[in-house]
Amino acid sequence: MRTILHVDMDAFYASIEERDHPELKGQPIIVGGRAESRGVVSAANYAARKFGVHSAMPMKTARSLCPHAHYFPVRMKDYAGVSHTLQQIFQRFTPLVEPLSLDEAFLDVTGSELLFGTGAEIARTIKREVQETLHLIASVGVAPNKFLAKIASDADKPDGLVIVAPDRIHDFLDPLPISRIWGIGKVATRRFNQLGIQTVAQLRALEPKLLTELFGEQGAHLWKLSQGLDERPVVPERQAKSISRETTFSRDVTDLEILKSVLIELVEDVARRLRKNQLRGKTIQLKIRYDDFSTFTRASTIAQPTDITRDIQSAALQMLEHRLPARRLSIRLIGVGVSGFDQSAVQQRSLFDEEDQQKHSRLDQIKDQIADRFGMDSLKRGNRITNDMQDESAEAD
Repeated sequence: MRTILHVDMDAFYASIEERDHPELKGQPIIVGGRAESRGVVSAANYAARKFGVHSAMPMKTARSLCPHAHYFPVRMKDYAGVSHTLQQIFQRFTPLVEPLSLDEAFLDVTGSELLFGTGAEIARTIKREVQETLHLIASVGVAPNKFLAKIASDADKPDGLVIVAPDRIHDFLDPLPISRIWGIGKVATRRFNQLGIQTVAQLRALEPKLLTELFGEQGAHLWKLSQGLDERPVVPERQAKSISRETTFSRDVTDLEILKSVLIELVEDVARRLRKNQLRGKTIQLKIRYDDFSTFTRASTIAQPTDITRDIQSAALQMLEHRLPARRLSIRLIGVGVSGFDQSAVQQRSLFDEEDQQKHSRLDQIKDQIADRFGMDSLKRGNRITNDMQDESAEAD
């Protein structure tokens, strides 16, 4: 039986701002773009959430809901520097670390228990080290698989530690609303509610055939999750066949500009992780999930493998703007990934790249070095200076 941890930082961006401005402790803090330039909320601390503020909300709306909050621009390089230290903490306990974003990761500590104690003990130690080293709070779920650990980490926020024992899986899942199952959004919830299905226990009691009739192949996946079954391993990024990042919105997004700004931040994170792992890929994928549960993926293959932020961003935005279905825009999830790795291109790149590509590659490398060493916000990509949308994206809590 595996022991999986899901570590999730609480209101990551906003918590860093609150840490760096201790005089604001306990007051509403909102991080995001400028309201006058269609900015969106990237993160809000728990004091701000009490007023209805949430990630991916237009900043203009957030200011109307919570005008007395303290507003901060996104300092992505600072947050990346904190994330780098966070990953170093994880690596002390296991090499099997699968980052999902700057602020969360899966850890397989099955082989570490003889050295560091049970999964629960490791989780407590990680929480303590994060607090002592970074002066931030992490919530941790401990469970036999990734699905359960992810739900557990979110079950008692902030500063949560929830342990799902192998013999208590159904006890943990059954009372939860079906919306806690990955992939069940607002529209799918309504369809289930029309059938009288509101809890995971009721979903678990359904015949798999009925779920397949309702949702196709995804229905069988939902049934497995309702049983607490998830066989996916924790895969370190160096061993992965693709590197991706996705965000599920707390409310469906209908504004293309908001989606574009969220996608830009996801691309920044994916590109940074590619470079960190010395990977380059030829295939860029866009993933979109609508409010009715339908999911679409689009892919674009480029001529040469890349880890350049600009290349990935250009392909992803082109797919978002021109290759979505002709239907009403109401998006629950957006994601971007890179695959088709070609490590032989690492040594040969300078022979084939054009001068412009080399320039952007060097800019990315310098930016990564600053983020890793100092977490400074003193260097910005040229197009970021004139385009606020680079700093306007939604953080998945």
